[in-house]
Amino acid sequence: QVQLVESGGGVVQAGGSLRVSCVASGRFFSINAMGWYRQAPGKQRELVGTITSGGSTNYEDSVKGRFTISRDNAKNTVYLQMNSLKPEDTAVYYCNAEVVLGYSYIGSFEYWGQGTQVTVSS
Repeated sequence: QVQLVESGGGVVQAGGSLRVSCVASGRFFSINAMGWYRQAPGKQRELVGTITSGGSTNYEDSVKGRFTISRDNAKNTVYLQMNSLKPEDTAVYYCNAEVVLGYSYIGSFEYWGQGTQVTVSS
């Protein structure tokens, strides 16, 4: 019913930049908070940051000052701009969204994208 599709991952050298995007599609009323998570090999998935529907953001300490999350509500899209990338940023990056389906569904539901690989070479 709702799909999140990430794009823009790839390989970049340390110190470089990359922007990943996530588009939500399907039948729904609105999207509340959206966020980015990442999972490195052998590690648990961790929060990178979130953005509310009004544009307020919150970041994990290790990415503060380097990563920026933004969104285009008209396009149901959230972006993650990553600057000054480090090898330890290498991970699969996942998009997350709290979606209000409307109709007969009460409340919001959480959806995940399939992930996009970001590799930072040293």
